[in-house]
Amino acid sequence: MATFVMLTRLHHQEESPRALEELSHRVMTRIRSECPQAQWQASYVVLGPTDYLDIFTAPDIEAAMKVATIIRTFGHATTEIWAATEWDQFIAMVRNIKPADSSSG
Repeated sequence: MATFVMLTRLHHQEESPRALEELSHRVMTRIRSECPQAQWQASYVVLGPTDYLDIFTAPDIEAAMKVATIIRTFGHATTEIWAATEWDQFIAMVRNIKPADSSSG
């Protein structure tokens, strides 16, 4: 499973905290129904240009795109998805990469 980081920004705020909770429940119910292979790892409300940061795993980019699209179908939101690699996995991957030959450039 690949790991994805998704940033979501709402274009309007719901009228009450309860409405946000209900919207979140409806969105997650739909994602669980249509993308059962996507597994949530963490969700955060953040300060800055986006409202939410979610971390989830999915089998491939197409499944991650489907998750983002489902969120957008509820309207008034934009999403941005980044593929992510855990640090230990990254180090193992690059450990055997040969350095660039600085004398040839």
